[in-house]
Amino acid sequence: MSAKTERATIPIEGMHCASCVLRVEESLRAVPGVCEVAVNLATEQATVRYDPATPAEKLYRAIERAGYRARPQALDTPDARAEARAREERSLWRKFLFAGVTGALLLLLSQFQHIPLLSGLPMGTVNVASFLLATPVQFWAGWQFYAGAWGRARHFSADMNTLIAVGTSAAYFYSVFATFAPGLFESADLTADVYYDTAAVIIALILMGRYLEAKAKGRTSAAIKRLIGLQARTARVLRDGRETDIPVEDVIVGDIVIVRPGEKIPVDGVVMEGRSAVDESMITGESIPVEKNAGDEVIGATINKTGSFRFRAERVGKDSVLAQIVRLVEEAQGSKAPIQRLADVVAGYFVPAVIAVAAATFVIWAIWGPAPALTFAVLNAVAVLIIACPCALGLATPTAIMVGTGKGAENGILIRGGEALETAYKVDSVILDKTGTITSGTPALTDVVAGDGWREDDLLRLAASVERSSEHALGEAVVAAAQSRGIETVEAREFAALPGLGVQAEVDGRTVLLGNLKLMRESGFLTG
Repeated sequence: MSAKTERATIPIEGMHCASCVLRVEESLRAVPGVCEVAVNLATEQATVRYDPATPAEKLYRAIERAGYRARPQALDTPDARAEARAREERSLWRKFLFAGVTGALLLLLSQFQHIPLLSGLPMGTVNVASFLLATPVQFWAGWQFYAGAWGRARHFSADMNTLIAVGTSAAYFYSVFATFAPGLFESADLTADVYYDTAAVIIALILMGRYLEAKAKGRTSAAIKRLIGLQARTARVLRDGRETDIPVEDVIVGDIVIVRPGEKIPVDGVVMEGRSAVDESMITGESIPVEKNAGDEVIGATINKTGSFRFRAERVGKDSVLAQIVRLVEEAQGSKAPIQRLADVVAGYFVPAVIAVAAATFVIWAIWGPAPALTFAVLNAVAVLIIACPCALGLATPTAIMVGTGKGAENGILIRGGEALETAYKVDSVILDKTGTITSGTPALTDVVAGDGWREDDLLRLAASVERSSEHALGEAVVAAAQSRGIETVEAREFAALPGLGVQAEVDGRTVLLGNLKLMRESGFLTG
């Protein structure tokens, strides 16, 4: 195996519990050349580090051998993922609603003797009506459980779908026999009870859980979508001597890109011509716009504030700074905390153990249980199968990591992975590589120092009147401070922005200069 490795993130469909995760990981690890595998249930992705000599098709085939489906990465865009999640949510909601309403009707029918309008109906008629109501719940709303269980059975394995399919089928088919062959029960001196309501309500509750799970996944992945949404959609490039607006995906290294005031910088590059101030707070956290001149680097998704300039595209697509941040957040969301690895190992043995316990429960109740023994045996075995579904075991930790890393990214904090989150509670000291403060991302005026013969409000009135026409972050802070004090500004005339220096305007017949030390020196003012 070569020292150099590649990393691939593969979206996977069909995983529902921690045992699914373990099965996919084992299948991928068996591929020659694979160094490291991490499968995340919450993100429904596998992150694989492998030898470049290993064809990616082998990874896809390994996932399919485990009984799941890998989506091609080319089709796995944020919009495609969002659309797929929306479709899944709608489908789960419809099925849950149908199963829930039908389950409620079946519960009413199970107590028909106590309902005046129904109490006169024969038991056989009520059972047939219950059968007609329960069958579409079992085989339409609950079809995904059968499909999932069959997919695992073909590979000689079991998962959460197996538990649900076996449990609800036991209650359903027991009821079918009691409905259409009650003589079998009577000949064995057993009560021909039906439990259609049990099967339907269980399916409704599991579908509700999956619907809430799908909603949670959609919310937590929204952080990634918001990061990607920071990128400009189009770029104005110079081609064949003409300015042309093109999709940002079509920008190539070497293109000359033109940026005007107020626009987002589409890709990373180096300024060729012009000067401006760029708001880089979304990357650096610094609230003060950074002056850019020829030869300076600019970063995609940052905002051009004042001047116009041209720059040469240097890093585009997956090589840009924003793409690397998105990739870091995705890898962090897909990473595993140490406690999750332990949970995955336990879950791998969990499903077979649950099936064994359910079988033992059935046998014990059937042999030693009170009458009607078979009825109690079926109900208790079904209870073991359904209640023991390991969805929480496999979903709680990865969902917590997704939420934590996503919220961090929204607030400008990049977290490398689950291990960092798990050990963060031990932190007792935080050292900041800044000027001793934590910024909010926007500057604010804290003090006004007036010279002899000047009042603070008078100075602030002049400054805010000039800065009303400025787009600079410091100017906006001055205007906001004047407004908070109730100071009325006046219209400034002959406003001029002085790049790299400050601004100048005429207020009440006076020429007012606002800027840095360099401007004061060039204007002939003495500074202390």
